[in-house]
Amino acid sequence: MTIPLINKIVSLALIMAMGFLLVKLKILKAEDSKGLSTLSMYLILPCTIINAFQVDYTPEVQNGLLLAFAASAIIHVLLILLNVILKRLLHLDALEQVSVMYSNAGNLIIPLITATLGKEWVIYTSGFIVVQLILIWSHGKSTLCEEKGFNPKKVFLNINMITIFVGIVLFFTKIRLPAILQDTTDTIGSMVGPVAMLVTGMLIGNTDLKKILSYRRVWLVAALRLLLVPLLMLAFLKYSGIAKWTPDGADVLLVTFLATTTPSASTLVQFSQVYGKDAGYASAINVITTLLCILTIPLMVMLYQL
Repeated sequence: MTIPLINKIVSLALIMAMGFLLVKLKILKAEDSKGLSTLSMYLILPCTIINAFQVDYTPEVQNGLLLAFAASAIIHVLLILLNVILKRLLHLDALEQVSVMYSNAGNLIIPLITATLGKEWVIYTSGFIVVQLILIWSHGKSTLCEEKGFNPKKVFLNINMITIFVGIVLFFTKIRLPAILQDTTDTIGSMVGPVAMLVTGMLIGNTDLKKILSYRRVWLVAALRLLLVPLLMLAFLKYSGIAKWTPDGADVLLVTFLATTTPSASTLVQFSQVYGKDAGYASAINVITTLLCILTIPLMVMLYQL
């Protein structure tokens, strides 16, 4: 399993390099990535999610889905507690706290799971995505923007949340899309990883490397996000006994675990831009963690499989 994962990560890294070169060679501008991001958010990712739920309804899949939701909820509670501790020990500011806690699972986890376990396992990514979407628009936004309150519209009217809800309804009602529609959503959904990495590469191509390196604490945040958090979640998943809840619990939890190993959430960069926070630092964290995860994700999967 590790070799297919490494091959997929290398493939995605090469696509990111292509996006970088497109900007550096002035074939495209970094601003052109906005259209790709919109396309991914409103078309590609929804197609991927809908197609993920087009699997046969069985008690095993249902139990695996419930396990994924339960594990994701517990993991995020642990992450909130961990952030409280790290804030006091390392004096993390608000941006550093949310960057450690929230991962960029939405764009990376699906192509990685498809490459390692197969398309039929993508359904279990919904557990982590749903829990994180709810928390990042409530706890994450209030922490970063230092504001109180909860806007349910931002959470439950989010296109990804709506798509997951539709997918769950289709799954439990055993409604299958016509073959032509399944083929269409599958074809479009397969672009989620490549498009995400093209966008990342294009944004990096317009980034001042010297400015990124000027943020000295970015390495601390990267170490916490890519090493400390995955290692702690690995210990929880392997030694809590939660994997025994279902016969294929170890594979279901690998899906959830992979979501914790990805870079800091790109949504935090958008929050920083919109709400007047340090968008430069947020971008630096996102860039560094994205580059370093090429090395750390295979390492974490190897440890999980030991």
